[in-house]
Amino acid sequence: MNAIAPVPKPSLSPQELQALATIEERLLWLASWTIHNANHLRPNRDGLKVGGHQASCASMTSLMTALYFKALRPQDRVAVKPHASPVFHGAQYLFGRQTREQLERFRGLGGAQSYPSRTKDKDDVDFSTGSVGLGVGVTAFAALVQDYLAARGRVPAESMGRMIALLGDAELDEGNIYEALIEAYKHDLRNIWWIVDYNRQSLDATTSERMWDRFDDIFETVGWDVLTLKYGKRQLEAFAKPGGQSLQAWIESCPNDLYAALSYQGGAAWREHLLQDLPQDGQVLIASYDDAALSNLMTQLGGHCLETLVEAFDQAAQNDRPKLFIAYTVKGWRLPFQGHKDNHSGLMTPTQIDALRQSLGIPEGQEWEALAGLSQSDEAAVRALISKAPFQADVKRRFNPAPVAIPEKFEVPSGDQQSTQAAFGKILADIAKTESDFAARIVTTSPDVTVSTNLGGFVNRRGLFSRTATKDVFKDRKIASPQIWTGSDAGQHIELGIAENNLFLNLSAFGLAGEHFGERLFPIGTLYDPFIARGLDALNYAIYQNARFMVVSTPSGLTLGPEGGAHQSINTPLIGMGQPGLTHWEPAFADELALLLRHSFVDMQEETGGCHYFRLSTRTLAQPQRIDATWREGALQGAYWLIPPSPGAELALIYCGALAPEALAGFEALKEDFPGVGVLAVTSPDLLHRGWTAAGRARWTGGPRLASHIEQLLSPLHARAGLITLLDGSPSALSWVGSVLGHRVRALGVEQFGQTGDLPDLYRTYRLDCEAILDAAADLHF
Repeated sequence: MNAIAPVPKPSLSPQELQALATIEERLLWLASWTIHNANHLRPNRDGLKVGGHQASCASMTSLMTALYFKALRPQDRVAVKPHASPVFHGAQYLFGRQTREQLERFRGLGGAQSYPSRTKDKDDVDFSTGSVGLGVGVTAFAALVQDYLAARGRVPAESMGRMIALLGDAELDEGNIYEALIEAYKHDLRNIWWIVDYNRQSLDATTSERMWDRFDDIFETVGWDVLTLKYGKRQLEAFAKPGGQSLQAWIESCPNDLYAALSYQGGAAWREHLLQDLPQDGQVLIASYDDAALSNLMTQLGGHCLETLVEAFDQAAQNDRPKLFIAYTVKGWRLPFQGHKDNHSGLMTPTQIDALRQSLGIPEGQEWEALAGLSQSDEAAVRALISKAPFQADVKRRFNPAPVAIPEKFEVPSGDQQSTQAAFGKILADIAKTESDFAARIVTTSPDVTVSTNLGGFVNRRGLFSRTATKDVFKDRKIASPQIWTGSDAGQHIELGIAENNLFLNLSAFGLAGEHFGERLFPIGTLYDPFIARGLDALNYAIYQNARFMVVSTPSGLTLGPEGGAHQSINTPLIGMGQPGLTHWEPAFADELALLLRHSFVDMQEETGGCHYFRLSTRTLAQPQRIDATWREGALQGAYWLIPPSPGAELALIYCGALAPEALAGFEALKEDFPGVGVLAVTSPDLLHRGWTAAGRARWTGGPRLASHIEQLLSPLHARAGLITLLDGSPSALSWVGSVLGHRVRALGVEQFGQTGDLPDLYRTYRLDCEAILDAAADLHF
């Protein structure tokens, strides 16, 4: 790795450098003190360690000082390394965007969060981070969103920002980073900076020696510029002296763990080791430094040198090519445990924090005063630098675009026999034919299953998004195909490779377009239902950010029988029910789907709205002949009586999704033995359960005693009535309904991995057919 070439003109005057160095020291102090206060001064009522990663903050302080106070512009967006959260909050405090109260309550209820959070923190967080690697990958997809909007004239050239990730080198072990890197290359993305805090330590140990020279190859292969910041100015000056080349050669060959250990032990240990290893000219050079100066020389790597960092950021800003900065640092730099292999969760003692306070010239009792102890001239210089930092420009960074008008109704696809998956494709294709603003703001995306999830009609109409125009060669050569795939910067479909993490990160980025760029979009991601679990961490991350999007997955349960267990889903209804911020829908019929899709698009724009997950089926069902529209209100609340029960009925069948035919067959077989039996169509187990628990909580907390929707639906039944629930998935998603009013339940569903077969065989094998319903009824009334 070669150190970055210096820019011809110095980026900092001596006065600016001194002011920036003062800011760097105060950020180190604020981060350290915030963590210390949370662990040592604030009352601890439960005895648990609060934590806060002082060492990880220290290794990032220089990087974040140079970035936030010299390089960053308002249109730039940053995903901050999770463990550097206190440094971020300290920077916001200096900018006047964070309060002392928030810092004092760090990691406490209502205070600054452990890891930056868009929804929980009160200062200016662009991307939530915490699950390592995901905050890095999402910046690539944010760059894709920016390109998408810029192609439509909605982000002018002067407002194009850089999507920046600050990350620890251990995060580079996360596979999702490389999945995102490949997708970024395929889409020719620009304006991405990934800045690596290369301290060569992870949570447990020092990092592998074998990787240090591989990152250049990996990133340069996919078109990134790699800027390696290995040495600070002080070190480069030493290398130019007699014996300096020997010192540099020693550093180049020094193992990571030895360098870390010597950094911890300090100047005397450095001297003893170097005098043993260096030739005569190197020994003479080392002798010219006292112990403190030698320790400073050996630990002021490129990632701790403000001049080096500012020059590197200035150089990188000359073009929009994606950049990887490898900034060498020492974990815990300038703290008592710098370099120690166990410092990840280390905390300074009261004695140590007091020594740091004194060394930085902060008067006792003024620990929260950001510029306490500075001379009048130094304070003025610091305030001047903060005020003229580009990031302080009066430019709007958070947007709240007006709602987009949604058509009053979505037309129900015609046909007596339909699957919900096919109906979904037809509804989207019909929307694509219109010239409405709503249709123009839909963005579809899929991990190489666009056609098999029925997005083909939409893509044929609206095209693939590509920064360079692409033709459909098959069409040009008159080869028949139902798919017309042409790419242009006007296209509205993002085609992804087979990586579900990328799908959900892409949905996350597009789902934040309104807040980041002031342009509301309606992202829809499609995938195979069983593979939701492959991207579950990224899905949770996307929703935690309060991004708004729709997930449409298919096939549900066993309904793609011949594909076997690898393509059959079991627990996805429970994922939908258990994921905060996500509403799970599982309609059986096309008219239900049309109603619920429209409702979901409206909800995605509401302040208290959220994301929506549709679990659809490839199974073709006979469509019901509706007498009236009274079912619609119930469907929007999660369920309605497809066949209402008689008052005092002793049995009800409750089904969800693709098992409607079995429920109706069971009704026909049981209606003579159980007069008045009802059939309840569940469109959302999630909403039913949520409404039931919310009603219970309201009563417990003194709220009004209102019955939930499911309570009202079940109230006509006899108190000792039996309930048979049917779901092509985990029976637990519906088995809880017996607790609503104390009814007895027999829950039918899938609890084992499936196998190949047609539906009659599979439903018989897994006890989902009419015979199973009859057995359940007999068991309930034995």
